[in-house]
Amino acid sequence: MNRITTAFADAKESGHPALLPFLCAGSPQIDSLPKLLPAMQAAGAAVVEIGFPYSDPVADGPTIAAAMHIALEEGITPEIIFEQVRSVRDDLTIGLVAMVSVSIVIALGGPASFTKQAADAGFDGCIFPDLPLGESDAYLKACKANGLSMILLISPTTPDDRAVEIANASTGFAYLIARSGITGESNDVPDISERVRNIRKRSSTPIACGFGISTPEHVGKIVQYADGAIVGSALVRRLINAHKANQDYVVEAELAVTELATGLISMDQF
Repeated sequence: MNRITTAFADAKESGHPALLPFLCAGSPQIDSLPKLLPAMQAAGAAVVEIGFPYSDPVADGPTIAAAMHIALEEGITPEIIFEQVRSVRDDLTIGLVAMVSVSIVIALGGPASFTKQAADAGFDGCIFPDLPLGESDAYLKACKANGLSMILLISPTTPDDRAVEIANASTGFAYLIARSGITGESNDVPDISERVRNIRKRSSTPIACGFGISTPEHVGKIVQYADGAIVGSALVRRLINAHKANQDYVVEAELAVTELATGLISMDQF
């Protein structure tokens, strides 16, 4: 069974929803990914999203855009990301998702070529954030052929009927965007309860929610309704700041995810 499917099945059985941290490959150092992934697993991550740096980030706020700039300056490439994942895959049980722009996929030979390379490296799924549902057939087919989940995004402005269609087309889980705009930390989280209920009436696909999820309290509020919480900017910022301060960013990563994971088991208090 695909590791992402397994992660959400295990989360459902245990009663504790899934935590999905986001890492930018190549940040804060070009060789950071093989060090960070085992730390994410040890800290309680169920699935890790790995961003493929791109010179024109899609819907990414200043923190992740800065991380991608750092990574590109460090010399990260998709080929290096594949090799780094391959180097630690046998030591990991967590699911790994490639978050990658369609432009990069096309540059690497198209969806069939990219998904084969991703699967061979040890990825379990893909998110193509700039891919609309109406243009996704070739990508869905390629992911399926290579045993990968394909996660599609549901925006806050997507009508319910369309949101259900996107959720049903997704495999592994559907990515529910919590708020409009770009990614980044926030002081609060929107109420997603009605949105999730409306989707679940007609879709059994697990739902993970991201954009602005920054604290254990945020995680706790989100997973009262969603099957998983996605945390990106808050984690990426902590890693960059730790590295700038000459601190051990791998230790900081494990600490950050451990803290965020407390929201999964103490959500009733929120």
